[in-house]
Amino acid sequence: MNTLIVQEESITSSHFFYDVFLSFRGEDTRKNFTGHLYYRLCQVGVNTFIDDEELRKGDVISMELEKAIQESKVSIVVFSRNYASSSWCLDELVKILECKEKLKQVVLPIFYDVDPSQVRKQNGCFGEALAMLKERSFGDQRMDNWTTALTEAANLSGWDLRNIL
Repeated sequence: MNTLIVQEESITSSHFFYDVFLSFRGEDTRKNFTGHLYYRLCQVGVNTFIDDEELRKGDVISMELEKAIQESKVSIVVFSRNYASSSWCLDELVKILECKEKLKQVVLPIFYDVDPSQVRKQNGCFGEALAMLKERSFGDQRMDNWTTALTEAANLSGWDLRNIL
């Protein structure tokens, strides 16, 4: 029986390169909350992926980011006021939730100065951001994928960091 456990662990751990993938809106949290979270995770030995602005070359998620998401055990999604205004962040979120379903990855949402119900129901700043994206003609399927992903992620157990920082 111990052999089976060792074999399962080696198969599982060989699939993952990163312990954690951080998804966040850079302009909102890179230099404060997410930057500090990344630093602390690395400080305690957690192999953490954080995007580099240079990775962003086009309007859709890059192959490098898709690979990093797929190779992470856990994704931490930091929802902030402008998260939904970024098609890039929303595409990341869709990919993260695909990996949750297919690869059994853990997804941990953090609601940084936003009400989780705004994410879940796409109202308030999230509704406004999606309305602006809809005007840019991203297509009905992509918009549906984004709203479904936001609802699914907001229904996961996470942390509500409003009014405590």
